[in-house]
Amino acid sequence: MANRQGSILEQQVRQTFVSHGFKDVCFKEYARYGHQLGEDLLVRRVPYRSIYGHDGVTEFLAVSRRLGFAIRIECKWQQSQGSVDEKFPYLYLNCIEAMPEREIILLVDGNGYKSGALAWLKKAAAEQSVKTIHVFNLVEFLIWANKALR
Repeated sequence: MANRQGSILEQQVRQTFVSHGFKDVCFKEYARYGHQLGEDLLVRRVPYRSIYGHDGVTEFLAVSRRLGFAIRIECKWQQSQGSVDEKFPYLYLNCIEAMPEREIILLVDGNGYKSGALAWLKKAAAEQSVKTIHVFNLVEFLIWANKALR
């Protein structure tokens, strides 16, 4: 069920970008053709090297020549108690130390995380000055997208 719910969250991200004119492409296409595919791209399953030296994959990379950005997007859904929130520090450190983009969106929703976990992640993201890290729920993400993707 968690995978299905996470997939629904990812579909919302894809639909949002596509509705703003972004072309949805897989990483292999992007790696091969780059912006020949279009000016505004939403790239799926984007690799990076984690802080542990392992291969990691992020759900999306939004790249726009028109708007002048490359934003990595991580989606985390937790509807019931589980371990997603225990991975927040690891996710945060990967944002700071391993992901090459200067701007990152952490889309976290489902309200199943432990009390204090999301507050910790938002505080950590806000207090650092290395990168721009947004921590959004789905509604906050949609509001951001409606403003930023015009």
